[in-house]
Formats: sequence, structure tokens, C-alpha cells
Amino acid sequence: MTATRVLIADDQEVVRRTVRRILDAEEDIEVVAEAADGDEAVRWAREVQPDIVLVDVRMPKRDGLSVTRLLAGPEVTEPMRVVVFTTFELDEYAHKALQNGACGFLLKRSGPTLLVEGIRAAAAGDVLISPQMTRRLFGRLGHPGMNGRKAAALSGREQEVVRLVAQARTNEEIAQLMAVSVGTVKTHLRSVQRKLRVRNRVAIAAWVWGTSNEAR
Repeated sequence: MTATRVLIADDQEVVRRTVRRILDAEEDIEVVAEAADGDEAVRWAREVQPDIVLVDVRMPKRDGLSVTRLLAGPEVTEPMRVVVFTTFELDEYAHKALQNGACGFLLKRSGPTLLVEGIRAAAAGDVLISPQMTRRLFGRLGHPGMNGRKAAALSGREQEVVRLVAQARTNEEIAQLMAVSVGTVKTHLRSVQRKLRVRNRVAIAAWVWGTSNEAR
């Protein structure tokens, strides 16, 4: 089994050391580099090409949201998988991180188990958000809804899949809830990406949240 290669970007050495210890204890995860500021994070990410970049929000020189956009944003030809890992439980940080292409938004206080799950979810192409932030995001934006011409182009089953993606459900969870195979879920997602002209499930979720917010 090939280990998931991770770059840790955090300005506090004690945090980097703790996170490295947690991740290196897992057989399927390997920390390949560390960065103490945003510029260093971007430089190391482009040099070592990790599978996952784990990045704090507030860092010197360049903040984690900016790092996320540079490595995974809409304008990036070959986006990396970035997971934002922060102390700050702010709705605007979570929303901006996901808009910038993040594959997860985790609170440091959520503990080591969720951290490991977040890395694995990102490696599998899924999105994991700390439960506290999921509840707050939906409380702020309302129930995920879809409006406009693009939404009308989606079939009923595709709309159902999209709403579940916006709730940070994995493919396996979506398949179970819809009583279909994981392969069918992936087929729906490919169709949705083509119709919405987006390239991943994070962009799908951001689109759903955005249209829901506009409709309020």
C-alpha cells in the first residue's frame, strides 16, 4: 500500500511536531515536508508534490486561504488537495477555504482522529468538514438549495446527489442514502461536473452554498 504523502504548513513548531507525530503513527500516511510560513508552503508544495497539503489559516508572509487558492483554486491547471487545519472557528474562513478549492476544513480542537480521517478523505477525493463548522455553515446559509439555469439542467437524481455532496457526504454515504452503487454515484457526479462546468466535488458544494445564499 502506497502511503499518502503530506506537507504540514503551520507557523508554530510545536503544532507541526504534534501533527507529524499523529500522522506518522499511521501506516498509510507519511509526512514528507514542513513549512513555517505561507510562501514556504507554496514553495515546498510545488517542489515535493505531496498528495495532501495540510495548512493553517493564519501564517506569516501568506495566509492559508491564499495558499489554498494558489495550490487548488479555480485558475490552477493541476490543483493539489489542500486541507485547512485551524484554531479559528469562523464561518467566513470555512466558506472562503472551500471556495478556494480546499478538500476539507478541520478545527484543531477536533482531535487526532478527525485529523487522520480528514487526510484520508481528501486522499480519496472526498471532503471532510469539522462537525461544528458544518452545522454553523448550514445555519448561516440555510438548507442547501439550487437555483437558476444550471440547476434546471440537472436531473432529479443529480440534484439529490449534489445536495448530499453539499452536506460533505462521502460517495459511500451517498450511495447508501440513495440505495444505489458507489459507481452510480460517481457517474452522477461526472455528469454534474460536466453540466455545471466544475472540476471537483468541492466546487459543486461551493456552487450549491452560493446559490442558496443568493436566494435568501
